[in-house]
Amino acid sequence: MPVLSKHELNRLLPHAGDMCLLDSVRDWDVTGIRCSVRSHHDRRNPLRKAGRLDTICGLEFAAQAMAVHAGLVRAPEEPRPVIGYLGGVRDLELGTRRLDDIAQDLEIEATRLLGDRSGVIYAFRVTAGGNVLMSGRASIFFRYRVEHP
Repeated sequence: MPVLSKHELNRLLPHAGDMCLLDSVRDWDVTGIRCSVRSHHDRRNPLRKAGRLDTICGLEFAAQAMAVHAGLVRAPEEPRPVIGYLGGVRDLELGTRRLDDIAQDLEIEATRLLGDRSGVIYAFRVTAGGNVLMSGRASIFFRYRVEHP
């Protein structure tokens, strides 16, 4: 499958501007996606607090990768969700305290475990230089526009 650029990602995510944290999709198929991130180096990253980007912020990177994947695998005849909600996170493990001091680009991997039109469950990992910085599972629930007759 083709690699997606930041410009193409902006069309798949409800986030705009600096809040689109992914830089590119490296590869994807029906079961998962791998994205790269450089925005953890950006001092203007909107998730920074007091100049720091704590590892828990990697959850937003992973959620954006899941949202892009869900959009890529959605059948053309299916309605597009208005928004996705993070329903829960399980088995969360943090391998470091901060992301802003990681020199390498981050790699975000999300693997779809199960799902249907109402929501999905993904396993995810945030890595850099072969080290796991964060991992876990997350459920995403979709809300659709209600059409009135």
